[in-house]
Amino acid sequence: MELEKSVARYIADEAEKLALRHHAYHNAIAIENNRKLERTKSPKLLQVEKPEHWSIDRKFDPFYVKKNAKSIARSIAKKIAMGDYAPYPPSIAKIPKKSGGVRDVAMYQIPDAAVSTLFYHRLLKKNRHRFSSFSYAYRNDRNVHFAIQDIAVELSQNSRIFVAEFDFSKYFDSISHSFLYSQFDKNGFFISTEERNVIKSFLNTREKGIPQGTSISLFLANLACWKLDKQLEKEGLQFARYADDTIIWSRDYGKISRAFEIMTAFSSEAGVAINLDKSEGISLLCNDSMPSEFASRKNQVEFLGYAISVDKVSIKNSSENKIKRQISYILYKHLIQPLNSSPLKAIKIPGGGKDEALLSAICEIRRYLYGNLNEEMISAYLSGRSNRIFFKGIMSFYPIINDTAQLKALDGWLVNAIFKAVQKRSKMLTSHKMPRGHSLPFSASRNELITYCNVTKVGGKKLLKIPSFMTIYHAMKRGLVELGVAGITDPMADSYNY
Repeated sequence: MELEKSVARYIADEAEKLALRHHAYHNAIAIENNRKLERTKSPKLLQVEKPEHWSIDRKFDPFYVKKNAKSIARSIAKKIAMGDYAPYPPSIAKIPKKSGGVRDVAMYQIPDAAVSTLFYHRLLKKNRHRFSSFSYAYRNDRNVHFAIQDIAVELSQNSRIFVAEFDFSKYFDSISHSFLYSQFDKNGFFISTEERNVIKSFLNTREKGIPQGTSISLFLANLACWKLDKQLEKEGLQFARYADDTIIWSRDYGKISRAFEIMTAFSSEAGVAINLDKSEGISLLCNDSMPSEFASRKNQVEFLGYAISVDKVSIKNSSENKIKRQISYILYKHLIQPLNSSPLKAIKIPGGGKDEALLSAICEIRRYLYGNLNEEMISAYLSGRSNRIFFKGIMSFYPIINDTAQLKALDGWLVNAIFKAVQKRSKMLTSHKMPRGHSLPFSASRNELITYCNVTKVGGKKLLKIPSFMTIYHAMKRGLVELGVAGITDPMADSYNY
């Protein structure tokens, strides 16, 4: 009966989560369509569509599952108790990888996903203490930001240090089942017969590997690496491992060379190949000004969206470029795209020193960077008039950065991007025989545009003020001191596509 109640609760929670996600998607479509209707005549509106896999089976539909959670849970609990439980075949999503190719992600029916989550939490609760403190993925007491902070602190205490970077190729898809099962009875893990049966039921349809997209695989991914973590610790090596991404460091070249041997041995035993394209091997990490007798040297290492050197933590180049591309698209969508058609379809033509499209663009950029925070909320927090704010924008993934030069450069880039977009918009309006170069914001120089945006209030608020990377950095810095990493980061930050 207790198992049935737990299964029912997890099924209801999983269905509710997916239902709310669909409602949020529906609302986002409605908001975007309303914005299009305000900007242009006869716009191409987005359509709300149900996910394709909902049509495969009703148990993919969260609204159906939510209504029938108790009866579904009763059936599943009986099967688990009898040792007959097996998940239904998942729908496979093909997710493009940055390095090329695709990653297969399994989407299980909601009741099976709930069972997976239930047993993941059961296994983690009683075995979490067995995992290495240098393993940061898929745990409720560690996260990506803790990994970055720990790496940064350790590297900052050395002017030069050896680092080794490793990544496994198709880690989830390649783990040997015989190796994985052999870990069940080793290393002090507590796994009941019922839990073993459920684990095997998710793996039985595969010759090797564990399915991506189900919670129980997260526990198994860490379990498979326990031996690797322990061997690195016994060698006196410091490291950080997030799933299959591992960075190891030491001042002793002999020890860092031993790390290479340990990784190679684990690769062979567990059946997972080292990704030679993404694994950079051993390098000497030091500043460019530091002399080096070592041929392979670098001034920073990249890990989970960050670039870390011995004296600063930055947003890595590819992640910075991704942020720039998104902001550029926002500016294009609001300021340029509505003027691309001829005859002109834009409804709200700027005039009287106002441009609603510029206001919309800046507000969306602010939401992208700050989440639901506005300038007044951040100002109140920084001045001490407010004791708590919540960070949910893209910058909430970077609470550990301290590279102020990079952030100031990004602020400069943002102002230039907005200025260039405004100038481009002015030229396009002129081409449509609606010149606005004589009035603000189009007549403003770069510095005048900053002043215009900063002093202009809309509805008594500074909605036109240009967002600032440095401003959100200062707010997060205060939050770190007062609340720590977990206190200011978005709880969904670990799922970001960094």
